Amino acid sequence: MSTEIKPKSYGGETRMKAGLIWFNGQLVPQEEAKVSVLTHALHYGTSVFEGIRAYETPKGPAVFRLDEHVERLFHSAKVMMMEIPFTPQAVREGILQVVRENGYKSCYIRPLAWMGAGSLGVNPLPNNPAEVMIAAWEWGTYLGDEAVRKGAKLVTSSWARFPANVFPGKAKIGGNYVNSALARIEAHHAGADEALLLDKEGYVAEGSGENIFFLRGGTLYAVEHGVNLMGITRDSVMTIARDLGYEVREVRATRDQLYMADEVFMVGTAAEVTPVSFLDRRPIGQGVAGEHTMRLRKAYLEAVQGQNPKYEAWLTYAG
Repeated sequence: MSTEIKPKSYGGETRMKAGLIWFNGQLVPQEEAKVSVLTHALHYGTSVFEGIRAYETPKGPAVFRLDEHVERLFHSAKVMMMEIPFTPQAVREGILQVVRENGYKSCYIRPLAWMGAGSLGVNPLPNNPAEVMIAAWEWGTYLGDEAVRKGAKLVTSSWARFPANVFPGKAKIGGNYVNSALARIEAHHAGADEALLLDKEGYVAEGSGENIFFLRGGTLYAVEHGVNLMGITRDSVMTIARDLGYEVREVRATRDQLYMADEVFMVGTAAEVTPVSFLDRRPIGQGVAGEHTMRLRKAYLEAVQGQNPKYEAWLTYAG
C-alpha cells in the first residue's frame, strides 16, 4: 500500500515569466537578474517586499494604490534598518517602467529589497548593502477560478501567527513569511485551498496572505489588524463597503464566530476578494460563495479596473 502523500494542487500558481526586470536601476532580461548564493537575505530572510497589481482599464494599464504600496515598502525597510539605495520616487517610476516596457495590460508586480552579499554574520549591518529589483508577470486568480465561483475551503492551521514581540508583523519582511509558508503547506496537505491562522490568544489573525472579513445579520465585520499586516486591499474594501451602505465594524473574532457567520471572505492584493465556503469542514452559510461577498468583489473589480470614477484616485496609469 502506497504511503505517498499527494497534496492538493490549485490553478493560481504558475512559472513566472517576468520578461524585463528592473534590477538596481537598470532593465535587464529575467535570466540576467542574478544574485550571489551568499546573499544575506537568502540565508536569513532579510528582505522586504510588496505585492501590487496593475489592471487593464479603459485608459490603459493602471497600478492600484501605487503610492501606498511604495510607502509601505519603505516603512518595512525602516523596521529592518535597511537603507534602500533609491528614493521612493525612483522605485515608483521603476514599477511603472516595468509594466510599460513589458507591454502588460494587467499583471502582478513584486518590488523586493534585500541585504546583499558581503558577510554572513547574522547581523547584516553594515557589510551587506541593500539591493532592489522590481519584477512583474501575468497572474490570474490567486486561488483559482473555482475558489471564486464556489468559495474557498479553509482549515485552521496548527501554526499560530507570531506575536508582535517575536516578529514585526506590520512590516512586510521576507523572513516573516516562513510562518505563512508552513501554514499554507499544511493546508494543502489537508486538501484545503488556504490556511486560517490564529494569534497566540486564539483569536482569528489572518490567512497565509489575506485579511479576513465576515458578515452576520447584515453587518460587515473586519478582523482587527492586531498582529496582522495593515492591508491596503482591506482598507479599500472597507471604503467600498461603506460607500455601498454596509455598516462596517472592526472586531476581534474567534473562529467559532466565523463558523456561525452568514458569509466569510478573504482579501489581499493577490486574492482580491475571495469568498470562503467551508472552514474546518463546516459550511459557511449555505456552503457557497455568498451574495454580499460577490457584490463586494464586483464593486472592488470595478474600482481597480477603472470602471467607477469614484475611485479614480486609487489608480496610477503606466502609459
